[in-house]
Amino acid sequence: MARKLNRIEFTLREGEDFIPLISLLKACDVVYSGSEAQEVVTAGMVLRNGKVETRKRAKITAGEVIVFENYEILVDYAGE
Repeated sequence: MARKLNRIEFTLREGEDFIPLISLLKACDVVYSGSEAQEVVTAGMVLRNGKVETRKRAKITAGEVIVFENYEILVDYAGE
């Protein structure tokens, strides 16, 4: 049976094209600290568009989907 993911919609700030992966995890409150964010990324626990992402500072852009544990983070641009 597939588990239900908690969906989080994250909007990039106006004028920003990306957010570093560890900053995104922290901003969405799916980890307690920046060091925890670094640990889960390097441990291969984070998926970026369905593939394992191990680069802590990977540039996450609008349209990407990040999955960590039971969270699905959808990244979008600020309203135009």
